[in-house]
Amino acid sequence: MSIQDSTMEKLVQKYNVAAPRYTSYPTVPFWDEKTFSPDAWIDQVYNTFIQSKDKGLSLYIHLPFCESLCTYCGCNTRITKNHQVERPYIDALLKEWGMYRAVFKGERPVVSEIHLGGGTPTFFQPENLKLLIEGILEHVDMAADRSFSFEAHPANTTTEHLQVLFDLGFRRLSLGIQDFDPLVQFMINRQQTFEEVEQVMYNARMIGFDSINFDLIYGLPKQTQASVQDTIEKSMLLKPDRISFYSYAHVPWLKPGQRHYTEADLPKGSAKLALYNLGKKLILAQGYADIGMDHFAKKEDELYLAFQEGRLHRNFMGYADRFTPLLIGIGVSSISDAWGGFAQNVKTVEEYHKLIASGVLPVMKGHILNREDLVIRRYILDMMCKGEVRLDPTAYLNEEIKEELVSMIQDGLVRIEDDLVRCTVIGRSFLRNICMAFDQRFLKLRTEKQIFSEAI
Repeated sequence: MSIQDSTMEKLVQKYNVAAPRYTSYPTVPFWDEKTFSPDAWIDQVYNTFIQSKDKGLSLYIHLPFCESLCTYCGCNTRITKNHQVERPYIDALLKEWGMYRAVFKGERPVVSEIHLGGGTPTFFQPENLKLLIEGILEHVDMAADRSFSFEAHPANTTTEHLQVLFDLGFRRLSLGIQDFDPLVQFMINRQQTFEEVEQVMYNARMIGFDSINFDLIYGLPKQTQASVQDTIEKSMLLKPDRISFYSYAHVPWLKPGQRHYTEADLPKGSAKLALYNLGKKLILAQGYADIGMDHFAKKEDELYLAFQEGRLHRNFMGYADRFTPLLIGIGVSSISDAWGGFAQNVKTVEEYHKLIASGVLPVMKGHILNREDLVIRRYILDMMCKGEVRLDPTAYLNEEIKEELVSMIQDGLVRIEDDLVRCTVIGRSFLRNICMAFDQRFLKLRTEKQIFSEAI
């Protein structure tokens, strides 16, 4: 083992601890629900809507249904083969959207982004997706530079799905690949062939989609360096515009489906990091740029341009090429963000339908950010999107943060020059750990109970 490998091995052993992914701050387990009420949330939504009309709003729509359970999945899903659930759910979504439009007091919103997530959005029949999106767009104006995207399962995405959504303004799609190896696919119950993915890619390109993302995961059960290399090489043949190369989050206490395999089946620690380093090396060798934690993009893609121009943003959907202060999430378990507050919807389909039928906004919990939260939120967002943070000279937390970073400075993960905290090249592999040094709610409420997946 080389000196460099030995050093990295020691860093992995030290920093491979449970850590948030920081798609928000505060992270959901540390929301203070004493600060939250539906009325306070509605006030946040209205105020942010009025103050940011020039930026438009983002809309996330959660479509939870899947025909089978992918055992690696950490999303909120409902497994069913009954497609009669589609229309009632769409009706409920449109009613919820109507409740939010009522909050805007007659002002017509400008929509900058729409993202269909899941679950499996392509579980829905194309004509039902058309009904949903037309219903959403009927009462809005659309931003000139709008970005509409959806997640798709290669094994059930038809040409009709692609054409219908393209005709409605969608130009981006994200394909859930995860891994091409048959054994890994068996372990995670996610089967799709290279040929199926290739066909969807061909159809999407012919129709006119101009940005296609591949979701790939490292750290899956039975994954090896050989299988990761094969997956990356096959992906490169298809030339996606973006690649999300995620760390598998093993949280069986939250997702019992992950008990389909055991800890012994999973690459851990330095072995898992070696899978990431191999994949990253292969991706960068094909001309992709590393634009943030786990994300890569071609240099002509809008995500890379946003990174270069300092416009990159991170929200509950991951990295985005724009910042809209108001993100409305509709559907089961969706999370909304009004910058000064968060709200999450109820998590079961039955409760969601019941509340919508009663004319009640289906939020179950949330958090209203205080001044300290807003300062820390900006710090973590800058570290995640820019790799550096300029500490506010008027903030009172700076010395505490610097104290938390001392060990990371000694380990070469960050450098501090006056009030500029900058992540190093080595530190990019430990970005979640670095952000934890800023996370005041985590530091104040440390718990022995594991609530996050491991950082590596």
